[in-house]
Amino acid sequence: MGERISVKTPDGAFEAYVARPAAAKAPAVVVIQEIFGVNEVMRDITDGLAAEGYLAICPDLFWRIEPGVDITDKSEAEWKKAFDLYGKFNVDKGVADIQATISAVRADAGCNGKVGTVGFCLGGLLAYLSAGLTDADGAVSYYGVGIEGRLTDKPRAPLLMHIAEGDQFVPPAAQAAIKAALSGAGNVTIHSYPGRDHAFARVGGEHYHAADAEAAGARSLAFFGKALG
Repeated sequence: MGERISVKTPDGAFEAYVARPAAAKAPAVVVIQEIFGVNEVMRDITDGLAAEGYLAICPDLFWRIEPGVDITDKSEAEWKKAFDLYGKFNVDKGVADIQATISAVRADAGCNGKVGTVGFCLGGLLAYLSAGLTDADGAVSYYGVGIEGRLTDKPRAPLLMHIAEGDQFVPPAAQAAIKAALSGAGNVTIHSYPGRDHAFARVGGEHYHAADAEAAGARSLAFFGKALG
């Protein structure tokens, strides 16, 4: 069971879910939400990273619109609400809130100073941006939506990307643009997953694929082991 902490920004404060590892000091990972808020899926990912030895924190990035969003992908009404929140979300404010979260967890007594990010869907875009616009030490992006429109924001920190080749929200032209812009970068690693649709790593989701989710998870842990080691 995790805890809740408050993260302060010049615009106000928001809550974040925190899961602590057994070690007294450890590298930290900021878990960046999908469009469903800090829900059970995100909390489980945060708990899972803590079990792997990371100080994990999942900030409520919808706090400026509606604090405490916690919905699923199981009903039409929830999908409608999720897309409404997505439409109202300010990406650059979200990046600022991620930086505030990184700074807060880096200052935590349980953090050894190293902080990475991992994000899914909307969070995949934000994780990509965190590699270039925050002081994160490494970032992992799962099926980020809209990255093709932010390719001028080049990653500074090491970046690992998981791209679903059949992603209904990231069409082939967008995927090609991303690969063309980033494949030559020495600090970027891209893995593509043939036949997979958006959110193939969302446990319980319609497009969940256990084998590829496991493969992506293993690659992500190996990446963090190196980037945050």
